[in-house]
Amino acid sequence: MISGFRHIGLVVTNLEESKEFWCDLLGFKLVKQMEESGPHIDAMMGLVDVRVTTAKIKCPDGMILELLYFKSHPDKPSWLGTPFSTGLTHIAFTVENLQETYDKLTKVGVTFPASPQTSPDGTVEVIYAKGPEGILLELVEVLS
Repeated sequence: MISGFRHIGLVVTNLEESKEFWCDLLGFKLVKQMEESGPHIDAMMGLVDVRVTTAKIKCPDGMILELLYFKSHPDKPSWLGTPFSTGLTHIAFTVENLQETYDKLTKVGVTFPASPQTSPDGTVEVIYAKGPEGILLELVEVLS
């Protein structure tokens, strides 16, 4: 039935800061940015008078993350879920050097609930980071 994975949507409170985080810091590339409004987007979302700026950014492996900044329907300033919340809890990324990534993110104020952990089978090192809007990012370095 499903032929492929298209993208993940992430609602943001500040589009420019989010693009800086994802593109400048983590290496995503802006693919397309556009203003969306009108009957089509209203009907799709089941809302009225939607005005949203979307920015599609691409991970080096081709995965697309869509940042959505709603001008018309603002929500709370951050995601309040936990690693065990029902529903989408985190986005996992493979990194080449976890310690380097950890150091880089720490310098810009990203927080981590714990230090990097090695999996019991010794194949990966992994850490959770709290990204923009409080979203949890799982960063994984493959060791073997």
